[in-house]
Amino acid sequence: MIIKVKEPLASEYPFIRKGQIVFTYFHFASSRELTEAMMRSRCTAIAYETVQKSDGSLPLLIPMSEVAGRMAPQEGAKYLEKAMGGRGILLGGVPGTEPGDVVIIGGGIVGTNAAKIASGLGARVTILDNNLYRLRYLEDVMPKNVTTMMSNQYNILKCVKKADLTIGAVLIREQRPRTSSRATCSKT
Repeated sequence: MIIKVKEPLASEYPFIRKGQIVFTYFHFASSRELTEAMMRSRCTAIAYETVQKSDGSLPLLIPMSEVAGRMAPQEGAKYLEKAMGGRGILLGGVPGTEPGDVVIIGGGIVGTNAAKIASGLGARVTILDNNLYRLRYLEDVMPKNVTTMMSNQYNILKCVKKADLTIGAVLIREQRPRTSSRATCSKT
């Protein structure tokens, strides 16, 4: 069994072979090269990000989602700087100027953490989600500079038009039911 934190590097592909179990974050959707290399190897690949509990939660994805959410406003703020080609917007504003508008599409782990950081910087934050129960929860726990809205085409278009920074934080689960979080790589 090979246990890693980061997906296999291209230099490691030749060492992965049939009969081995590779347990790591794979993020197959973002790398065709990695996907095809694992299929050629005929290994058994277990992707941390797909390990699912009986309640549907993805416990191994949570820490990565927390980091991604907390980094998103920080990275976005960097690219709003004039020196980085941005419009020179300071998310928290300064006296005499308005704070920036941050729109977060998705109110799960990534979106919640992004909202914590963006609101902490002083930005006006809007979280859109399609789960009314989640929106009620977020409305209760977030500071006053965070508002919630139901996610639909109209609200997304309206919010994104006025946004200085838009953060996509939607987890799209696969469409077919998953019977196991374990996938065997093989040529088809």
